[in-house]
Amino acid sequence: MNSEGRIREMNGRIDLHTHSTISDGTYTPAELVRYGKKKGLRAIALTDHDRIDGIEEAQMVGEEVGVEVIPGVELSADFSKGAMHLLGLFIDRTSPSFLRRLAVFQAARRERNPKIVQRLQEMGFKITEEEVAAAAGGRPPGRPHFARVLMEKGYVHSITEAFERYIGDGKPAYVKKPQPSPEVCIALIHEANGIAVLAHPNTIHLTDRKLSALFERLVKAGLDGVEVYYSTHTPEETVRYERLADEWNLLKTGGSDFHGEHKPQIDLGVGKGNLRVSYALLDALRERRENKTA
Repeated sequence: MNSEGRIREMNGRIDLHTHSTISDGTYTPAELVRYGKKKGLRAIALTDHDRIDGIEEAQMVGEEVGVEVIPGVELSADFSKGAMHLLGLFIDRTSPSFLRRLAVFQAARRERNPKIVQRLQEMGFKITEEEVAAAAGGRPPGRPHFARVLMEKGYVHSITEAFERYIGDGKPAYVKKPQPSPEVCIALIHEANGIAVLAHPNTIHLTDRKLSALFERLVKAGLDGVEVYYSTHTPEETVRYERLADEWNLLKTGGSDFHGEHKPQIDLGVGKGNLRVSYALLDALRERRENKTA
């Protein structure tokens, strides 16, 4: 292990991008935290899509087992190329204006589900809204639940295949929901006293020149950080995002984007096996948040 690796291990490992059954993960918030303890994590951030319902449960269990739980959320932003997501870390989950806007986003997710069902039916798949709701187990259905039904019916062999062939972005049964601009997402996170982080920049698919221009735009809007360390970033991409973070004076974060069985190749805290995120990054995030709210 090199010196950087030793420093990270000494500080303790963290995971600042995780999902639970509150959105599209397969672990409940309590199970997620206990799994984090089993994996030796010192802290995790619960960042469900458009929802913060699981944070209280996660924090209660975190206090019991000795895992720090950072309140978070993941928002989808409107962007013409690729997929852009913003993480909000250290959010105030009691902010009335933030809660009202999240309710609008949740409604948009619900409204697109019948449209996805219709497209799949038009393609010849025998699938109903009731089956997707049953797969969600009483939680708001999302695309992973469509994927699970398709897999259980034998139309695909895996959840990954369902996304790659049918319901992923730009695929035949994909339905885009209304999304706010990146600037609005950043403003909403700041309204809730959170730290705004650009998630997995490798999903945006921009050249170096265009990505640098995007960073300039987001920094002007108040972006605080970038998810440099991520499960599917190549070593070259990680170096690229480290350089951009330094160039634009952005905080560096990292996370696995753990979804449990919905992304079986991604494990909590380690991603595909080589992800290591230092607690020192969390200290820097906390300091920035304290300075912003002072």
